[in-house]
Amino acid sequence: MIDCFDKLIIELKRCDICKERFGFEPHPVVFGNINSKIVQISQAPSATVYQTLKPFTDLSGKKLKYDWYKISDEIFYNSNNFYITSLAHCYPGKDKNGNDRVPPKVCYEKWVKKEIEYVNNKLYIVIGSKAAKVFFPREKFNDLVFKNNYINGKLTIVLPHPSPLNIKWFKDHPEFMNERIYEVRNIINKTLDLD
Repeated sequence: MIDCFDKLIIELKRCDICKERFGFEPHPVVFGNINSKIVQISQAPSATVYQTLKPFTDLSGKKLKYDWYKISDEIFYNSNNFYITSLAHCYPGKDKNGNDRVPPKVCYEKWVKKEIEYVNNKLYIVIGSKAAKVFFPREKFNDLVFKNNYINGKLTIVLPHPSPLNIKWFKDHPEFMNERIYEVRNIINKTLDLD
């Protein structure tokens, strides 16, 4: 099974299926190993991440790692702890209105479905409404954030996107930072044996 997983990751990192669609050279971003304890799935790499090719090295990542999870880069970028993937492995660019393009479905269908089949994780963390919609298409995003969910029978946490542009959501839902984030942090600490 490890050989199949390693082959999948090699093929994923060579993927250029969206080259014509994006208009630039794809550089898929993925991190972790088959035994990572937590699988974290988000929307797509940012322009900053696309330059570093290391997930969550942008402002969203700083908020996520240091403010929400309260963990160091050493813990976050330990491949035994986190497998970090997204609906689109490449930065999709901006649309004509300057907004992030929607991740192409082909990336999820071709890669992410297979990735999550292989990884022997204990916990899923799904970040943002677009990623949540893929896994929980019939549920309201806000409901998902404030309860524990399950993917493939494994505990799943849904988080709002930590983007600095997501200000309105946090203003409308102060209970996230006042209550829920403490529960989330506790679950992560237990999963990573940090207690």
